[in-house]
Amino acid sequence: MHDGSVLEERGVPSLAICTEVFFAAGKVQARVLGHNELEPLTVAHPIQSLTSDQIRGRAEGIVDRIVERLMK
Repeated sequence: MHDGSVLEERGVPSLAICTEVFFAAGKVQARVLGHNELEPLTVAHPIQSLTSDQIRGRAEGIVDRIVERLMK
């Protein structure tokens, strides 16, 4: 969230991606950083135990949402 807020302040459209268990924490962090509009996109939890191919699959599953969010 911190990186996204810094980028937004510099005029660079950005977003954060986290697993759903960290969504609420991400929202709180965005609010503390003064960026209530930065709502993280979520993927299923966990990710640390996944293979590279499984992570790639999760990423491919949210590409449309990423593009949509960045085009707002």
